Amino acid sequence: MLQRGTPRIFVSAGEPSGDLHAAPVVRALAERYPGGTIEALGGSHMEDAGATIRYPMEGLAAFGVVEVVTKIRAHYRLLRALQADFRVGRYDLAILVDYPGFHLRVAEAAHRASTKVLYYIAPQLWAWRPERARRLAAAVDRLAVVLPFEQQFFNGLGVRSDYVGHPLVDRLAGPTRQDARTRLGIPAGGRTLAIFPGSRSQEIRRLWKPFRDAAYQLLRDGSCDRVLVAGTADGVYPDPDGLEIVREDTATLLAAADAALVKSGTTTLEAALAGTPMVVAYKVHQLSWKVFQRLRTVKWVSLVNLVADREVVPEILQDRASADELAAQLRPLLDAADPRTVHQKEGLALVRERLGQAGASNRIVAMAGELLAPCD
Repeated sequence: MLQRGTPRIFVSAGEPSGDLHAAPVVRALAERYPGGTIEALGGSHMEDAGATIRYPMEGLAAFGVVEVVTKIRAHYRLLRALQADFRVGRYDLAILVDYPGFHLRVAEAAHRASTKVLYYIAPQLWAWRPERARRLAAAVDRLAVVLPFEQQFFNGLGVRSDYVGHPLVDRLAGPTRQDARTRLGIPAGGRTLAIFPGSRSQEIRRLWKPFRDAAYQLLRDGSCDRVLVAGTADGVYPDPDGLEIVREDTATLLAAADAALVKSGTTTLEAALAGTPMVVAYKVHQLSWKVFQRLRTVKWVSLVNLVADREVVPEILQDRASADELAAQLRPLLDAADPRTVHQKEGLALVRERLGQAGASNRIVAMAGELLAPCD
């Protein structure tokens, strides 16, 4: 029999962005349930927040049909271990953060074992594969969505959902533009481009060359004075001549930059919150792209355009993502007076408004408390 206020909670995040978003949830859970057990699939941020990392997430993340194939064996081993955990009743609640392909199976395993499931940052079924909604509805007890249009979508498919706001809004305000530029040694008037080729090794391999070569062009023709690359701890960036690999936090680079070249994903919302004009690009294996094109159900790929429900930022995808095209799209955004820059900044302000109020993590913990009520 559980003692009052001592729930056993499993929090799962399979990639770096999920680790970041899950960390404040772990911290808030630890404050609410000081005698509870919080174990995790995750990384250093969740560990620092107070979770015991039972399963390290390193080496799991992949995107795209072909890319995921290379990770199947590791995911299968991990799923079997979690199935065993759920079968013996190790946890009262599983909180699954993003990472949809794997976490849908984890949710089903937990449900079969009568473990409550709270899914945070819902699978993007609105982008492709809406038929999975029935599986999701059958496997989760509560669904927390972070984009304003998602609640209507999921409720329309019969999946009960709650809009909690986006976790990025919860983060402490980043440095001012002046503080960020001083920290990075950027003089007044120095036009600076920041490029974000991703955190996964597959992303970096596909995006680095066109991103780098576009930056070369902009440096050569005088459109910008410096290029800062958001580098990961162990990312490989060949031949970065004239480009600076910066192991700084994303917020500092975005605050300092006049414009950004950003791979599609959560970083686009970080740029929107910072008010930094951007071009969004992405490339995957050709087979993955063909599958996505057949299954996609949305007009846009970038979260910025989806939240705004109109084209705010240019999306340069797959074969279009050449150095020439990326440079051409970025060039006007490096001029603060260009009408395209002014127009985009207005759109980014709309996105910031639509991302909701701070407090997503506290809302998740309140939902968890409702599911754990019999244990309290």
